[in-house]
Amino acid sequence: MAEIKYVHTNLIARDWKKLAKFYIDVFGCKEKKPDRNLKGQWLDDLTGIKDARIKGIHLLLPGYDENGPTLEIFQYNENEKNTNKKINVEGLGHTAFAVDDVDRCLANVIKNGGSTVGKLVKGTVEGVGEIYVVYAKDPEGNIIELQKWD
Repeated sequence: MAEIKYVHTNLIARDWKKLAKFYIDVFGCKEKKPDRNLKGQWLDDLTGIKDARIKGIHLLLPGYDENGPTLEIFQYNENEKNTNKKINVEGLGHTAFAVDDVDRCLANVIKNGGSTVGKLVKGTVEGVGEIYVVYAKDPEGNIIELQKWD
């Protein structure tokens, strides 16, 4: 089998700079330069969108070095709206972060324009352990899991 390596997760943003700032301020992500400014026939062919233009950035995720996976935040010159982001919709559901203080991190999410999805709970995952966890949303409605295992 060929070598396989996980590279990134992509979020399409209404305002890529503001959304990137949220992930930098709340989770300590770091910019991985250069910023992206993509256009051309190759991009049109790749996306199936005529005259596509993409701007954005890759963010290094906490806990990884510069060679680790990234969070890719892109904004198209013309985005299509997704107004019904819910935790149980098929497709990408959420991005998870292990944090040392769930309450403090959730307060920071809210302070920076995010919100909650459900309640902050303690639960038991059989064979794994106790978890303190909450689903939240970033300022554009993308769902984030904040978790701490005991």
